[in-house]
Amino acid sequence: MKSNIVIFGILTAYFLVVGLVYTFWNLLVHGYLEWAGSVVILLSGGLSAMIAVYLWLTQKKQGGLLIEDREDSDIDDGNPEIGDFSPWSWWPLMLGLSLSLVVLGLCIGFNFWLTFLAAPLVLVAVVGWVFEYYRGHFAR
Repeated sequence: MKSNIVIFGILTAYFLVVGLVYTFWNLLVHGYLEWAGSVVILLSGGLSAMIAVYLWLTQKKQGGLLIEDREDSDIDDGNPEIGDFSPWSWWPLMLGLSLSLVVLGLCIGFNFWLTFLAAPLVLVAVVGWVFEYYRGHFAR
């Protein structure tokens, strides 16, 4: 986390310097303030400052170093079990494809026929993904 705080601190300083240079350069060259670029760059500095402060406060609240920041830690020390994933499952692919057809039907000229044909595929993919451990070879 310490390295993330340093990186976001550097980003904050970079965006603030670039934002000020950009603003003054526009004032010198064009004679007026270009609001869109100046505001976006300066607010990017503000956003990275907020993330850096949040990470700093979180590290301070934890009261110590994280496993990733310790020099004597192994790679397995910070490796908790996140969940149970199915590397053999085809259901996420089917869900992604059917959802892309639904969105494609809504985006391209509001082709509702494509959306209505793909919506049942979304339902089948969700049900298949949820219940994949209850039938077939991997049933429990």
